[in-house]
Order: sequence, then structure tokens, then C-alpha cells
Amino acid sequence: QVQLVESGGGLVQAGGSLRVSCAASGTIFSINTMKWYRQAPGKQREQVATITSGGITNYASSVKGRFTISRDNAKNTVYLQMNSLKPEDTAVYYCNTARGGFNYWGQGTQVTVSS
Repeated sequence: QVQLVESGGGLVQAGGSLRVSCAASGTIFSINTMKWYRQAPGKQREQVATITSGGITNYASSVKGRFTISRDNAKNTVYLQMNSLKPEDTAVYYCNTARGGFNYWGQGTQVTVSS
């Protein structure tokens, strides 16, 4: 059973920084592509960033240049460093991976950016 647990969310002022983490268990983490999504109130969940097992990254245009996804395979953890935060970045941030035809999600962590 794959489990994903996010942490590190909180309240930050616009222009500030925050790092959220996602600890994975129950899977061979090093071979998984890991993804961060977010969902703002009243909006659809959107993909924010991905990182492959080989470390190749991809970002949504709205966060490119401000967010950085990284992974530590020794700790089975993926990170999302968020800089120059904007009020429109306010959302619940979710960690995601897929394995064996199943899609797995964490419980989410709230990020609130005040103006």
C-alpha cells in the first residue's frame, strides 16, 4: 500500500517562501515519477510540477521560475520549494504518484499567501 504524507504548509506573506514535503512509503520510491498538484477553492485541481526517477523536472507556466521540485531518494521524500509566492498560489497542495495502474494521493497541505 502506497502512502503519501505531505507537510510544511502554512501562512506566508506575498513575496515570501515556503517548502512543502511529501514522504512516501510502500513503494520503490526511486523509480516513481512524483508530482505536485494544487487545488484552490472553487477551482479544479491542477498539476504544478513533476520530477522523474532520473530527475527530469517540468513545471506549470504559472510557477516556472518561482517553484523548484526536488527529491531525496534516500529519504523517500519529494519537495516543492516555493519562492516569490503570490496570493493566487493559495491552495491545498497534494503529492501524487502512480504505480501498477493506480493513482495515489496524499491528504494535502494548505498553503495560504496573504497580500
